[in-house]
Amino acid sequence: MTAPARLDLVDIGANLTHDSFARDFDAVLARAEAAGVGRMVVTGASREGSRQALELARAHPGRLFATAGVHPHHALEVTTEALAALRALLAQAEVVAVGECGLDYFRDYAPRHAQQRAFERQLELAVECGKPLFLHQRDAHDDFLAILKPALGHCGPAVVHCFTGDRRALFQSLDAGCFIGITGWLCDERRGQHLRELVAHVPADRLLVETDCPYLLPRSLKPAPKDRRNEPAFLPHIVAELARDRGEDMALTAARSTAAAEAFFRLPPRCAAPRPAAAAISRAS
Repeated sequence: MTAPARLDLVDIGANLTHDSFARDFDAVLARAEAAGVGRMVVTGASREGSRQALELARAHPGRLFATAGVHPHHALEVTTEALAALRALLAQAEVVAVGECGLDYFRDYAPRHAQQRAFERQLELAVECGKPLFLHQRDAHDDFLAILKPALGHCGPAVVHCFTGDRRALFQSLDAGCFIGITGWLCDERRGQHLRELVAHVPADRLLVETDCPYLLPRSLKPAPKDRRNEPAFLPHIVAELARDRGEDMALTAARSTAAAEAFFRLPPRCAAPRPAAAAISRAS
């Protein structure tokens, strides 16, 4: 996919530490650059994944950035020791947000009380370091907001990553001051149809875009890759559909989402993509 030269997107949620990217990582970055996705925020969803995200960001300065946190699926790993490790990661300039953290009552891979405690402890880290929050919420909206709200205003801004909720969840999240992250869920005619109307209500300066790759391959993408792996190069497809649903020109939606991402994560000015560090750091081990 080749995007217009004027496109300069930021993929705010890319799981580039996933094993599926190990075989062709440099090609994935090259395709993203060619598609107009020059910067990506690599999601840290566990203690080890957060460390790997930082290593990728250091190996690709100016192109990749990292988050550091523990997904609610892994809430039981949020020990005192793990929090100390996250605190050290969050002190690094390449780590631009706390998370992925939050609540997930859809899978319930971890006990809900453990999820809630892990979320609270990571919010404490966010207040301590002042960095933005990269948040996960699924089927847990009321508890999620109840835990989140006391921290808001004492930390950086918060984005509800991969928003999939209903109208009530959207407007309550916006009323709380949250940014909204839109993924290829928008392109899923089976379960994302409600988002088609809702995205028009998100203020442009709080609308962020992401692939959540390798997950959530846009179902409307044709032809789809044979391996069904999503990647940052497909972000322009999501933005095109988002622009259509908002009644905007794609270039305008793209420019506004990039400006919002730069402000949210406090990203440095965009420059020509530097070459990867000569001593590449292990990506998937």
